[in-house]
Amino acid sequence: MRTLSKKLCSTIAMSAALFAFSGHANAQQQGNSNQARASGWFKTCDERDESKICNVQFRVLAGNGANLTTLNLVEITGKVERRVFQIVVPTGRSLPQGIQIRVDGKQATSIPYLYCRPQGCNAEVRLDDSLVNIFKRGGGLEITTINFQGKENPVPVTLKGFTAAYDGPPRKRDDAATRQQNLADQLKKKAEELENEQGGSSN
Repeated sequence: MRTLSKKLCSTIAMSAALFAFSGHANAQQQGNSNQARASGWFKTCDERDESKICNVQFRVLAGNGANLTTLNLVEITGKVERRVFQIVVPTGRSLPQGIQIRVDGKQATSIPYLYCRPQGCNAEVRLDDSLVNIFKRGGGLEITTINFQGKENPVPVTLKGFTAAYDGPPRKRDDAATRQQNLADQLKKKAEELENEQGGSSN
């Protein structure tokens, strides 16, 4: 039993590494949510220690690159079998309420927080076919957290493209790396433009 637990923990750590492959931003929420940009749904897969780990992911970033919300649907097959739905949000959240998820404006469901780290807070539940089918039939999600001031922070997430990403082939590593580099270049360009504007206004 102890050996199985160690293998399971190791596999979960692998999945965390897969999330990191998609690129982690500073999880402190800053900037205007109106400037948020979304990655769109995409899938990456990796094989480690006789297990295959696939992650269908959607990321919402603030205009300055800070992570607002990341959704992960992780499926591990092979030597270890595990399915997880995970939401990662910035720190500074009120933990007792959990994360509220609402599909197409219907009644919200609460997902409890599992842990918080400097990079963000994670909420997690078991992933099953019922949840996947709800996402496939849905048009959009609203992910709501409560910050330390007691205010709601809703983040809209489109479900357009989810079915294609979930049922389709995984994105190649080179494609994902290129996507992250393009995003980094855009953020760098925006930072330079802001710096130039501030420099011009001070003259």
